[in-house]
Amino acid sequence: MGTASSGEWIAILLYFALVIGVGVYFFIRDRHVEGEKEYFLGGRSMGGWVAALSAGASDMSAWVLMGLPGSIYLYGIGKVWIAVGLVIGTICAWVFVAPRLRRYSIRANDSITIPQFLTNRFQSKNKGLQIISAIVFVVVYCIYSASSISACGTLFNTVTGMSAKTAMIIATAIILVYVFLGGFNAVCWTDFFQGMLMLAALMLTPILALFVMKGADFVAPVMAVPENYYNVLSGGGFNWKSLSDIISGLGWGLGYFGMPHILLRFMAIEDDAKLKTSRRIATIWVVISMFIAVLGLIGRQFLGEIDNENLVFVHMVRRLFPAFISGVLLSAILAAAMSTADSQLLASSSAFASDIYKPVIRKDATDHEMQWAGRIIVILISIVAFFIAADPNCGGIMALVECAWAGFGSAFGPVILLSLYWRRLTYSGAVAGVCVGFVVDAVWYAFLSSSTGLYEIIPGFLCGLIAAVVVSLCSKAPSKEVTDLFDRAFEPTD
Repeated sequence: MGTASSGEWIAILLYFALVIGVGVYFFIRDRHVEGEKEYFLGGRSMGGWVAALSAGASDMSAWVLMGLPGSIYLYGIGKVWIAVGLVIGTICAWVFVAPRLRRYSIRANDSITIPQFLTNRFQSKNKGLQIISAIVFVVVYCIYSASSISACGTLFNTVTGMSAKTAMIIATAIILVYVFLGGFNAVCWTDFFQGMLMLAALMLTPILALFVMKGADFVAPVMAVPENYYNVLSGGGFNWKSLSDIISGLGWGLGYFGMPHILLRFMAIEDDAKLKTSRRIATIWVVISMFIAVLGLIGRQFLGEIDNENLVFVHMVRRLFPAFISGVLLSAILAAAMSTADSQLLASSSAFASDIYKPVIRKDATDHEMQWAGRIIVILISIVAFFIAADPNCGGIMALVECAWAGFGSAFGPVILLSLYWRRLTYSGAVAGVCVGFVVDAVWYAFLSSSTGLYEIIPGFLCGLIAAVVVSLCSKAPSKEVTDLFDRAFEPTD
């Protein structure tokens, strides 16, 4: 690819200055504001646009600009089922989860993390579920954050020739700076800018490529495509290959019901009116993003054969745009990677500080001490994530995202849905749902995923759902206090 031009460097450095500047601004603005709710949930004051684009940007990691287009470029339109599943999952999460979770989390003792909400929902003094959930958070977020750091390393190595490890260190440091300084507000506002940038990149690149390809001087590259490349049934017909790809692709949508950094956005929205605004914006954003993600097909026709399918977007941007604009659009990949990493780090730090540090380690910890405990765990997770990303055997961006996405969806998706819609769910049932979903997901990934071709989130989610229901029905019914809380949980809070 060659070395980055001065125009690309200027654009990328300006982007770095912007995100660090946002963190510094909120650190200065909020330095006298104490309280874990303010740092970890922004005081529940997120506006509609910021909440929607923050949720979208933190969700759509670098795999939307590298992994998914690369997969479609390599294997064909049969991989588009992932995009379909994500669109359906996004809409369902905003319609069926966001309004109920926002109200219920406030009624349930003003919970600020998902483990807190699950514990407070049952009016339980037992911290077992809180601790188990927080441990799952920290473990999975190490893997998830590694995918974002890996994407930054790949981009800088390709564009600038910089060592991938050096690039990963720089990216990790920048993410740490604005999470460390500004907390939830800094993360959401940087995600807002990053969401806008990602949307611009996803729309402009394939549209301009199509325009150039229609020009009289465009020479189509000679290329060979795999069998059934343009068939939505990747197996060429209704066989197990096609069916497993469809089920697995649609199964990605299940992840939204258990993704903590997205669920936190739902909890942080200021009021119901802004939630409705967020829902409309988020739906439009994800539909456009997923539709344009099929630029992998356009990339094959525009570029022909390339060495690394994950670099389709990078190659197209550098071919189509002047240096400075190219640098701005390449920053969209950094935006995608960092917007997910910052959200993951903040969610894991809030889970550790609120659900492990205070109830287990320091029961009388002050709000200030809680914030610093969260910041320290952010540093530790970042270090672990860096070493995972730097390991050549980690599997790459898409593999890491698939693993973490399924882990969260399987562990928390069924329990969150049942918590919001089933009065009979018990504390024991919730514990069983989280544990069984996570374990089945991990076992399927390790031993059955490659042989069956079925994404592990499908069996993990189903087994977690069954375990939660069966154990709840076999255990003592919830107390009147718990069912009364459920009944009044969805009354307007504004």
